[in-house]
Amino acid sequence: MYALKQAVLDANLDLPRQGLVRYTWGNVSGIDRARGLVVIKPSGVAYDALTLETLSVVDLETGQLAEGLKPSSDTATHLALYRAFPGIGGVVHTHSRWATIFAQSGRGIPPLGTTHADDFYGEIPCTAPMSRDAIRGEYELNTGLAIVARLGECDPMAVPAALVHGHGPFAWGADPGSAVYKAVVMEEAAMMAWHTLLLEPAAPPISQDLLDKHWLRKHGKDAYYGQR
Repeated sequence: MYALKQAVLDANLDLPRQGLVRYTWGNVSGIDRARGLVVIKPSGVAYDALTLETLSVVDLETGQLAEGLKPSSDTATHLALYRAFPGIGGVVHTHSRWATIFAQSGRGIPPLGTTHADDFYGEIPCTAPMSRDAIRGEYELNTGLAIVARLGECDPMAVPAALVHGHGPFAWGADPGSAVYKAVVMEEAAMMAWHTLLLEPAAPPISQDLLDKHWLRKHGKDAYYGQR
């Protein structure tokens, strides 16, 4: 558990360093699937006040606090993603500027270039607006369920992020650090897409051939990017 807590602490501290958050506008979690426990940032605690002891540990199935401070208000969303996507090991939520602009517009981030295609195998989707009942009910849980429904049959590791309509971005990865990495790339891709569409509103997504090339050279059994 110590190693997971350290990874979650380091990932949370990376959010302000990467310019993804202001004040306490974000959170990172990680999961110990063998023990069924999730470590997440505590609610409303400044990043520079975070310690291993203040991190919240909750039960994956019940959401009950096992140790630490009161967990993030977004905990139920994280838990919904871990339950639905057994291959992920870390989740991050922010209100990063450019990705949130797309979320507020209700549109996904299209794959307009190879920077996007290196880490996202297609559009980063945006959920449908939440219903009145969903908002007034178990809002955070319903947020996670909206993401799961929007991804449908998509491989969550091929498109490891989603936008929640009117809210902001979520990203995930094999561990907390890689989830933050995906959030950083998503923010950069969103910034590039916004400016591309400003210059050329009719700019199309890149071709399937180019999308395939850039995704598959970094991912999958025949990937050849990087060192062996």
